Amino acid sequence: MKHLLRILKSAKELRRYYIAISIFTVLLALMSVLQPLVTGWAIDELRKGTAASLRFVLLLALAIFILDVLATLFSNIGGYFGDQMSLRLNRILSRRYYEHLLTLPQSYYDTELSGKIISRLNRSINQITNFMQMMSNNFLQFLFSTIFILSIVAYYSWPTALMMFLLYPVYIFFTVRTSKKWRDWQTEKNKNFDIANGRFGEVINQVKVVKSFLSEKREVGYFDKHYGRAQAINEPQSKYWHTHDVTRRLVLNVIFFGVYAYIFWQGAQGHLTPGAVVALILYSTQIRIPIFTISMLVDTAQRAIADTKDYFEVMNLSPEIADKPGAKAIEVREGEVVFKKVCFGYTKDKDVLKDIDLHIAAHTKVALVGESGEGKTTLTNLIMRLYEPTKGHIFIDGQNITEVTQASLREQIGVVFQEPALFSGTIRENIAYGRPDAPSEDIELAARAANAHTFIDKLEKKYDTPIGERGMKLSGGQKQRIAIARAILKDAPILILDEATSSLDSRSEQLVQEALERLMQNRTTIIIAHRLSTIQHVDQIVTIRNGQIDECGSPHELERTGGIYAQLLELQQRSADQIKEEKLKQFDIADD
Repeated sequence: MKHLLRILKSAKELRRYYIAISIFTVLLALMSVLQPLVTGWAIDELRKGTAASLRFVLLLALAIFILDVLATLFSNIGGYFGDQMSLRLNRILSRRYYEHLLTLPQSYYDTELSGKIISRLNRSINQITNFMQMMSNNFLQFLFSTIFILSIVAYYSWPTALMMFLLYPVYIFFTVRTSKKWRDWQTEKNKNFDIANGRFGEVINQVKVVKSFLSEKREVGYFDKHYGRAQAINEPQSKYWHTHDVTRRLVLNVIFFGVYAYIFWQGAQGHLTPGAVVALILYSTQIRIPIFTISMLVDTAQRAIADTKDYFEVMNLSPEIADKPGAKAIEVREGEVVFKKVCFGYTKDKDVLKDIDLHIAAHTKVALVGESGEGKTTLTNLIMRLYEPTKGHIFIDGQNITEVTQASLREQIGVVFQEPALFSGTIRENIAYGRPDAPSEDIELAARAANAHTFIDKLEKKYDTPIGERGMKLSGGQKQRIAIARAILKDAPILILDEATSSLDSRSEQLVQEALERLMQNRTTIIIAHRLSTIQHVDQIVTIRNGQIDECGSPHELERTGGIYAQLLELQQRSADQIKEEKLKQFDIADD
């Protein structure tokens, strides 16, 4: 019940639509209930033969016509409000889910597949919308139809009304008995759907890898296997539901037999007129609709509960990283970054970074060097508060970053990733991603500074050229220059570079490197180093070993210490190319 209440509460913003739908639903129920009554009157009048009042009979025919017309109007007006409510509800719940997802920490996305997140959204929102639409369209109609019908039937024959009333508790009892087991099966089906759809999303995003390794059949097989498991669950689930439905309906058949037998007996005894008998029979037929509506409502409610479980579990997650009450915007004047005794681990039992003490002076270039997995990227993620240190603090210009708003912090940090993260849309939209209202002149200046304007100007639509998903219509160098232009336009005082030239050809690398040199001017720049040439031209090198800072100093100072940097320089000068390459790779560094 708590799940249903939460679903109902989640849609309270659309109260006025529910009221409108309810009004027209009740009117529609009234129209449908009045028709058998009018029909019964007409039959009783027609029994008089030639003594029947033609005027009265025609008025009754007109009344039936008016009831039909009103039912048509009320049904469609209610349907219109239902359509509007459905789409608005879909929008509200989808936006709420999307907004909440974007507040969750990076750690949530480290363990969730994007395809599963999307599948969960689609399934949950559709079920909530279907449930609310069915409730608004059917529940009040079912309720008032039942009240109207039982009241009129009781006027003619209270035993008949009592038998009809018994239909409801009996049917509800048999329906509720099947609910829990059905929901458990549905939950298991949803798990398999999410796994299959999650993999589907991964494959579509990396279809080139799938094709190049001839893995199409294997991936389809994986997808089909989980849908097959859902199908295997569906068979006993469906059999269970329909077997019990046979029992439910047989019980109803017995009760309806009693209703009809009693009505016919009353008519044969002269206690009911033929018109009253016909009206009661019509009401008996009509009351089947609310009865079977209960089944559909219960079925839809069960699906809504089962299919929205994951949705509400996500909505229940609290952001691990949140602004403190009264947090102020950070003020970055110079761009000095200080780590004090910082520790961090992705799991509670193992620290990736241990007791990091690091001072990065303003307007300097610092290279982070270490073996893959030593925590270089983690350090930069901590600066942006994508993760929170388990111990210690990070300061920017003397301000503890946990004391300021996340939005103001990230506004002061520009990032260029090793793999350019572009979105479908135009070149203009991607460059202006951090400043959507940036004028065309500023966008072009940023593109020129990033060595991107020349190739953009040769395109047919220039800055309005669509680039496809993840920029697939551009070369690697072009994508990276767009990403650099985006960072230039943001103009943040602190810059993080997951060095952007490591996988480019020599011509593209030269253009990108020139752009990066312009970008780094007068900024505090933290470089996750992948090239020896980059390391040699920074102000400070920080080497990381076993999650701790091993050495820290200028290239000139560290080249004589015998540490990681000195070893890399020595390897550069040795002739054993294979040994050199393997050692450089160990530290995620490329020779030039």
